[in-house]
Amino acid sequence: MADKPVVLVTRKLPEAIEERLRQDFEPLLNPDDRRYDADALIARCADAEAVLTCSTEAWPATQIERLPAAVRAIATFSVGADHIDLVAARARGITVTNTPDVLTEATADIAMLCLLGAARRAFEGEALVRVGPWTGWAPTQLMGLDLSGAVLGIVGMGRIGQAVARRARGFGLQIHYHNRQRLARQLEHGAVYHDRLGALLPECRFLSLHCPGSAATRHMIDARALALLPRGAVLVNTARGTLLDDEAVLAALRDGGLFAAGLDVYADEPDLHPGYRSQRNCFLLPHLGSATIETRNAMGFRCLDNIAAILAGHPAPDAL
Repeated sequence: MADKPVVLVTRKLPEAIEERLRQDFEPLLNPDDRRYDADALIARCADAEAVLTCSTEAWPATQIERLPAAVRAIATFSVGADHIDLVAARARGITVTNTPDVLTEATADIAMLCLLGAARRAFEGEALVRVGPWTGWAPTQLMGLDLSGAVLGIVGMGRIGQAVARRARGFGLQIHYHNRQRLARQLEHGAVYHDRLGALLPECRFLSLHCPGSAATRHMIDARALALLPRGAVLVNTARGTLLDDEAVLAALRDGGLFAAGLDVYADEPDLHPGYRSQRNCFLLPHLGSATIETRNAMGFRCLDNIAAILAGHPAPDAL
C-alpha cells in the first residue's frame, strides 16, 4: 500500500490541481486525457480510496457496485451529479461530492455570451469576415435584436440564474423567472415570478435555461413549449442538453419560431445533433461554461478538499 491515499483521476486536470494531488495523495493521473470505458475505469480503481471524476464518466448503480470496497469517495469535477447514482453510492457507503458556488460567475458570463451571440448573429458575422466574402458595411446587413427593454425569462433561479439576472439588468433587460419556489423578495430585485413554465414563456423575447438535468426536466423545451414563446424569440441553454427536444428546437429555428439559439451544452456530448452545425442562426460553444483558469482551479481544489475530509474521517463540505 502507498504511504498516501490513492486517488484515481479520470481526466487530465489543470496543472495546479495535479500538483496538489501529487503533494497530498498518490494520484493515478491521466496525462493523455484518455476516455476510459467502464471496465477500464474499474480496473484502474483497484488500489484507490477515492475517485476524482468528471461529468464525462457515468457511474450508474451497476458501475458503483463494481468498485473496490476501499473506495470511500467520489468527487465530481462539476456542480451537476446526474451522471452518478447517488442512491447506489450511499448504499455502498461512498460519499459523493460536487463543486457548488465556484463556477457560478464563469457560467453566467457564458450564458450572456450565448445570449449576445445569438441576438446579434455573431456566428454569421464572424464567418462573413473570416471566410467571406465581406464587401463592407451595409444598412441591412445581419440585423439582430435589441436587448434593452426586452424580457429575459430565466428558468431555474438558483445561483447561476441569479448571476445571469444581475448581468442582464446591465443590458436593460427586464427579468421574469420560473422556479420551483419563489425567491425571497430581497433576492428578486424586481424580477417577476411565474409559478408555471407555461405562464412564463409567452412573456419572453429571450429565454435562458439554468435548471438541472433529470427525468422531470428532460425535453422541457419541446414543440409545445416553443409554441408558447413569442415568434422570433431567442433561446439560450448553458445548463443541460437534455432540457431541449432537439428536433423541435431545430424546426423552430428553421421556420422562424425562434430567431436564434445560443447553446453551450448538448445531449450526448460530444455527439450533438448534426442539425445544429448546419443551422446558421445557432451560436454554438463547446461546453465552455466553467472554462476559465481561475474557475477550473477552484473546482479542482474543492474536489481535493472534499476528498481529504472524507479520507480523514471528517464530514465533506459538499456532500450530496
